[in-house]
Amino acid sequence: MLSTWLPLPRWLKVVLCSHMRNLWMVLMALTVLCVAIQILGVVWQSRNDKMLSEKLLNVQFTIKIQRTLPTEQRDWVHLRSSHTPVVEEEMRSQEEGALKQRAKGKQKVAEHQHGRDESGVERRVQEHHQHLKLSYTVNKVKDSRKEARGKVSAVKAALPKVTLASAPCRPKNHIVFLKTHKTASSTILNILYRYGDSRNLTFALPLNKHSQLFYPFFFASHFVEGVRSRSVKEFNIMCNHMRFRPPEVRKVMPQDTFYFSILKNPVAMMESIFIYYKSIPAFHKARSLDDFLDNGWRGYNTSLPNNHYARNILTFDFGFDNNVATDTPGDLETRGAKAIGAIEQDFHLILISEYFDESMILLKRALCWSLDDVVSFKLNSRSERTRHMLSPHTADKIRAWNALDWQLYLHFNITFWRRVDATVGREEMRREVTRLQERRAELAKTCLKDGGAVDPSQVKDAGLKPFQYGAAIIQGYNLNPGLVGPTKTHCQNLVTPELQYTDTLYTKQFPELAARQRQAAKLVASQRQPSSVKVNPNKAAMTEPVRVREARHSRTARSGHRNPHAQKQNDLPSSALSKITAAR
Repeated sequence: MLSTWLPLPRWLKVVLCSHMRNLWMVLMALTVLCVAIQILGVVWQSRNDKMLSEKLLNVQFTIKIQRTLPTEQRDWVHLRSSHTPVVEEEMRSQEEGALKQRAKGKQKVAEHQHGRDESGVERRVQEHHQHLKLSYTVNKVKDSRKEARGKVSAVKAALPKVTLASAPCRPKNHIVFLKTHKTASSTILNILYRYGDSRNLTFALPLNKHSQLFYPFFFASHFVEGVRSRSVKEFNIMCNHMRFRPPEVRKVMPQDTFYFSILKNPVAMMESIFIYYKSIPAFHKARSLDDFLDNGWRGYNTSLPNNHYARNILTFDFGFDNNVATDTPGDLETRGAKAIGAIEQDFHLILISEYFDESMILLKRALCWSLDDVVSFKLNSRSERTRHMLSPHTADKIRAWNALDWQLYLHFNITFWRRVDATVGREEMRREVTRLQERRAELAKTCLKDGGAVDPSQVKDAGLKPFQYGAAIIQGYNLNPGLVGPTKTHCQNLVTPELQYTDTLYTKQFPELAARQRQAAKLVASQRQPSSVKVNPNKAAMTEPVRVREARHSRTARSGHRNPHAQKQNDLPSSALSKITAAR
């Protein structure tokens, strides 16, 4: 129209065409730029959606595992429930960031589209694409729940069992061991002596250097050296022979003291007692154990000294009346149940001599000691030549005669194995017993000449000879030559008999009193020997204290102002003795 109304010069047409061409090229460049920006926005958004989908899957799977696993396993893999809010917060922040980025992308595209219809089509395609991806993500999450259930089981199986670490136990140093008769108690005494001696613990030793706490009288606190003089502030271990009386023991020992004792089958124990205490009035006239069980019991007199050894000695040691009223119905069951109840109340652990190694493992665990603390050699053990096999008929008679002891043994034999099952387990017990036996064999090879016990006549060192009593032959040990230093000391302590070790500990704790005791022993020994005979003072100091202590024993224990309940306790009738027993 411009050429129609107003003819344009040729040069003007050329200028206008050139400007139109440039304008067209600019528009084409802008269009290409807008399309490129839109494509980049779509690609960026697709990438963010993919990352968001993967994070959503991971979070869902993590939360699923977290809700399924037990607390200990969640702790182990660091998936505690307290971390869940942090993860969810991070997921929400990432979603918000993605939405902001998507909004910015849309805004940039809108600014460069200049109203073109292609942008609307692409936007709808993008929204449809996002809808499909979201649907796919949701479906994938739903499908992953089923898969997660299977994976959780696999994860549970793969994770190790986590046990909460318990605080390490502390070794117990306050101990009372009721030393019963003919039950391997001398071996346990040696274990306690060695443990306390190596740690400078204080023993509640008998007064006046005696070997027993004035047994068979009921224990009294003043029987312990250092109680009356108050020269000892605290006692750690009490383990010498005594007749148990809890109130008096508690006067000496701290409140947190661990109490334990040991029992033995009364059948085997009766055979040993008959040989060892053959000289007591009850056994003196009996030609054999069967002869005593068949006839001797008719003349059994409870008032005669030391006759308590002949019947229910375990019951007697625990502080109860050992004589059963056979003419009273139910007397045996009632008194047996009463004794069992009192022992369970007073003692933390009762060991069984027939399972000595297993007993040492239980003791080691209860006291929190090491294996070397409870390893030992048999002490005060008889030669096999003095042991006699018993017929089943004789065994039945022994169980009837010692019915109270038999009740104790049956009950605590059951509780012993219950404790093994509850605290150790049979398999672990076998493994620990094997280690204990292997360690004992190693020490025997290191310490013992010929690897075992010998008769007393063959023991070379007079200081290691065991005390001989009754018709039994008590064996001892010879050490390997060439032992020196700590090894020799340790080996020597392992085989030192009870009397000698007690004397050593007394001298260590009460050196001034021990010096006076040695002087008294030498004086008595010199008075007993003719003037022409030379006396070995060292030998006298070792053997004479036994005689001196026996002489002082009765005088000290029977002093009424010191122990009014102990005086003539063997002469008390059963009713009066029951009252004393009830005072436990």
